Amino acid sequence: MQENRCPECQVELNWDGQYVCNGCDFHFKKIAFCPDCEAELEKLQACGSASYFCNSKCNELKSKSRAKFIFQKVEA
Repeated sequence: MQENRCPECQVELNWDGQYVCNGCDFHFKKIAFCPDCEAELEKLQACGSASYFCNSKCNELKSKSRAKFIFQKVEA
């Protein structure tokens, strides 16, 4: 299982409608990228589960376990 750690201070991020670091007080959004073409993936939310779709070159669903995730700072 992938841990959600702050890229700034490595503290575990909390979820409060968005990812929040209590260590450095930054807010983040989690972005998924295609493991094949490196384009940003679209998150499809349905029935309590999430899937990821590559709208770029691949034009297909991608496994969450293969997707590459980063945390991007959001202005609070």
